[in-house]
Amino acid sequence: IDTLINIESIKFADQTLRISNNNIPTDITLSSTSFNENINSGSVVATLETTDADASDSHTYSLVSGTGDTDNSSFTIEGSNLKINAAPDYETQSSYAVRLKTTDSGGLSYEEAVTFNVNDINEVATDISLSSTSFNENIDAGSAVATLSTTDADASESHTYTLVSGTEDTDNALFTIEGSELKINSSPDYETQSSYDIRLKTTDSGG
Repeated sequence: IDTLINIESIKFADQTLRISNNNIPTDITLSSTSFNENINSGSVVATLETTDADASDSHTYSLVSGTGDTDNSSFTIEGSNLKINAAPDYETQSSYAVRLKTTDSGGLSYEEAVTFNVNDINEVATDISLSSTSFNENIDAGSAVATLSTTDADASESHTYTLVSGTEDTDNALFTIEGSELKINSSPDYETQSSYDIRLKTTDSGG
């Protein structure tokens, strides 16, 4: 017989022979393969879907060992949602590799290795450091009294500095900033003034 007949069941006497026509899943599709740094732990980073010729079939998902499973332990799957276990930090890790498996209701499965990229988000600077918070009296006008630097998770970020209004800005007018150098405008005299209060601001290249 040269004709292929697709039958799901054949009845012989009182016995039914059932023939399965379940197809193997052929692909896993992800709603996204990137996510922002600093998202909350437990955040959904992707929704999973399966390509399967059996359109009405259901699927379960798992993280499995094999090629590309390096960061499996950093994720959890709930239903069709892939969740990250801890808040990601681009500066610590910029990509994650996982191996996913989809299994249909008949037990047939497909596996795929996936790489996720972490999006580098501009982060707010957290501190201003000064090379010194004291200087001698009688130094020349225009002398640099401190070099400024910024604590910022974005290590390659550049920063500009300004004197700004606000709490403890009393003596702002007595100083000037050039680049990262804080300079005193007039020669200081301890007997006239023994301390100065200023308010500094650092701004990164992202504003």
